Amino acid sequence: MTSYQTVVVGTDGSESSYRAVEKAARLASDAGAKLVLACAYYPADPKETQQAADILRDEAYQVTGSTPTYEILRTARERAVDAGATDITERAVVGAPVESLLALVDEVSADLLVIGNRGLNTITGRLLGSVPSDAARKSTCDVLIVHTVR
Repeated sequence: MTSYQTVVVGTDGSESSYRAVEKAARLASDAGAKLVLACAYYPADPKETQQAADILRDEAYQVTGSTPTYEILRTARERAVDAGATDITERAVVGAPVESLLALVDEVSADLLVIGNRGLNTITGRLLGSVPSDAARKSTCDVLIVHTVR
């Protein structure tokens, strides 16, 4: 069995993504690996953010600018520590989730990417792709898709 050295986990601030963070933290702790918490974002002005949130409604958690990203990472760190991780790095990365996560995986030489399954079984995900399916297809390292949405 492979012992992972560096685990990257993506979070967008949703409860399901925090479940993936907790799973990644337990895996990193068990393997004695470094855990890299990642949150991808696009900087946005408040007016654009509010307009997008009004349109997206239940999916509005995806609309963030630079400030909420650091709050998301702080919460993710707290949950990772509670799950047993000790060697934790936080990274806010500008760009689309899949491309940002994969670039970070390469940058830190990660050998495991952990993401939640949100969007995997939706109509939109099937037609346009989803973060979990796109990341799994394009990743250069192992990918663990955590069942976080019931």
